[in-house]
Amino acid sequence: MARTSKKSLESIEAEISRLKAQADEIRSKERVGVIGRIRDAIEVYQITAQELGFSRGGVAAKKTPKVKKGSSAKKPTRAAKYGDVDGNTWSGMGKRPNWFKDALASGSTPEQLLIK
Repeated sequence: MARTSKKSLESIEAEISRLKAQADEIRSKERVGVIGRIRDAIEVYQITAQELGFSRGGVAAKKTPKVKKGSSAKKPTRAAKYGDVDGNTWSGMGKRPNWFKDALASGSTPEQLLIK
């Protein structure tokens, strides 16, 4: 019975591989048509890469958070003043972040955490 089960497993894995290859082929063919339709729409509507959220290098740009209706204008971001080896940063304004409090508790001083 174990031999039959193994044979079934092998045949199922072979079927999975065949189906994955078939799916990749279909996706590849559909992709050509999708790209063509996108290009046509971009041309017709004069859509820019910036409007799509892409930088000049083709990498998606970070989306800016939406400001809620009735709220004040977005405040400018402040440069990081403190940082640690894990890449955490803090401007020094507002509530102290947990990583900063933990670093102080483990013996670091604020001066040691200053970004130079």
